[in-house]
Amino acid sequence: MAVLIHPRRALSTNPLKTSAPLGAAMAYLGIEGAVPLFHGAQGCTAFGMVHLVRHFKEAVPLQTTAMNEVSTILGGGEQIEEAIDNIRKRAKPKFIGIASTALTETRGEDIAGELRAMKARRPDWAGTEVVYAATPDFDGGQQDGWAKAVEAIVSALVPVTPERDPDLRLVTVLVPSSFTTSEIDEAVRMIRSFGLDPIVLPDLSTSLDGHLSDDWSGHSLGGTSLADIARIPRSACTLALGEQMRGAAQIIEDRALVPYRVFQSLTGLKAVDAFVRVLMELSGMQDPPPSIKRDRARMMDAALDAHFFTGGLRVAIAADPDLMFSLSTALASMGAEIVAAVTTTQHSALIEKMPCAEVILGDLGDFERAARQAEAQILITHSHGRHAAEALNLPLVRAGFPIFDRIGAQDTCRVGYRGTRAFFFEIANAMQAIPHSPRPEDFGAAPIPEEFDHVPHPAPC
Repeated sequence: MAVLIHPRRALSTNPLKTSAPLGAAMAYLGIEGAVPLFHGAQGCTAFGMVHLVRHFKEAVPLQTTAMNEVSTILGGGEQIEEAIDNIRKRAKPKFIGIASTALTETRGEDIAGELRAMKARRPDWAGTEVVYAATPDFDGGQQDGWAKAVEAIVSALVPVTPERDPDLRLVTVLVPSSFTTSEIDEAVRMIRSFGLDPIVLPDLSTSLDGHLSDDWSGHSLGGTSLADIARIPRSACTLALGEQMRGAAQIIEDRALVPYRVFQSLTGLKAVDAFVRVLMELSGMQDPPPSIKRDRARMMDAALDAHFFTGGLRVAIAADPDLMFSLSTALASMGAEIVAAVTTTQHSALIEKMPCAEVILGDLGDFERAARQAEAQILITHSHGRHAAEALNLPLVRAGFPIFDRIGAQDTCRVGYRGTRAFFFEIANAMQAIPHSPRPEDFGAAPIPEEFDHVPHPAPC
């Protein structure tokens, strides 16, 4: 069982986490016709916008209430109302998701109460759903903001249903912040192969998957439709892919009596097998489809090929808890050793389940120091980890958010049998790419004496 370590220092030398408001904004972008709205200063939104654009390489419709000195002191209710009016006139969205920031949360503003009063006196807002999530920058990280936003969406938009009338082929799939668009596609493909019909929430695979649209709009192009969210009470089951989605799944059960199953990981043989067993149960199949069985066989062969490079491999990883748990447990099952682990938030039940002795709640400075002390052989984190990789002269596998120095980050898939297979190959290839000149001591022989080390080898006959 891992122990959470809180370093005692006065500053962050190389930040690891991204803020909760940014996580909420990403979740809102998974709703069709959505505009995320930061309730804070312009700088808060500008910084988040830079991260999103650099990662997704797409135009992102992110707006702000543009708090100033006066509204910060006296309250920003008028700013919210004015911002919603402007967004509705210009972008004509179906959904506006409000995320608070440290500026407004520190003041203690009752945003939820003000928003209820606005909706009551503004019947002209009909046709646009407005949802608010409290996401202060100083509490938690990206996955916390994502989880709070999804919980706010289901609390506001999933109808209260006192009686069950389920469609036994319909399932709700709650997606975590760690999933790329390709990973959402892979999970959906697996679910549909069992004859089930998934409602994905939030669905970035149709809004930020990097497609060219026929027209431009000031809101998200794609995502979960409001009509599909209204159908959630008819689901036979809610599949929560990640521990961070447990709260939203519980809210759905409380409002619509839909039972849920939580999958803490979807990477690695045991994790994917557990997912497949539930899909078999929901579909009534006695045997998985041939395509799923073939994918599993290929993954098993990949594990055999890759274990020569993962067995005994000393891994340092820095990520949000859900992503860290998923990748580290998969590597541990392949014989790797997690020698350094740094995470972004303490609000996760998975931290104590990590396959390592301790987890540091810190930054990439802590990550670099821990990796050096533990003599790690490979690093796994997002693009800002490139500085540690250069300093330690170690290979870096980029995972998480943001990834801005590579193109196609959203096409990376590490979930399901196919994604696990690709992940094992990725790690093995990263280790094979390290230049290596064998020396006698590498094989247990005595090292060559220094005075003879420069003697050239005789020419071949």
